[in-house]
Amino acid sequence: MIDHLSIGVSDLKRAKQFYDDVLATIGCACIFTVDVPGEGVVAHGYGEIGSDHPRFWIGLPERVDPGCNAKGGTHICFVAKRRKDIDAFHAAALKAGGKDNGKPGLRPHYHPNYYGAFAFDLDGNKIEACSHHPEP
Repeated sequence: MIDHLSIGVSDLKRAKQFYDDVLATIGCACIFTVDVPGEGVVAHGYGEIGSDHPRFWIGLPERVDPGCNAKGGTHICFVAKRRKDIDAFHAAALKAGGKDNGKPGLRPHYHPNYYGAFAFDLDGNKIEACSHHPEP
């Protein structure tokens, strides 16, 4: 249903490094950069490695509202193929400067096989990685 999603970040270079580190754990990378003549780089698009369709974007907004983000203004959940990738996603987020918002684990209150991990990015956006299938 959704073709792509974009979020605003306060420091594009710092946010790119954060998302490069975190999204690599689930098989995604920056696959497109928007470089506007006279303005410079204004956005980066992420997608599955080998894809040519960015589905998640970070960019320079007209205004960042830290107060809104600090109260969970945005929540984005990324699909992961394996639970160990979710564990790595969470660890990479914390190592890259993000804050914990829920350690990796089963969330049976969503459904019996829901496995997820939650963090806040550098601007306070809530990010998550999850899977819905059982694993041995």
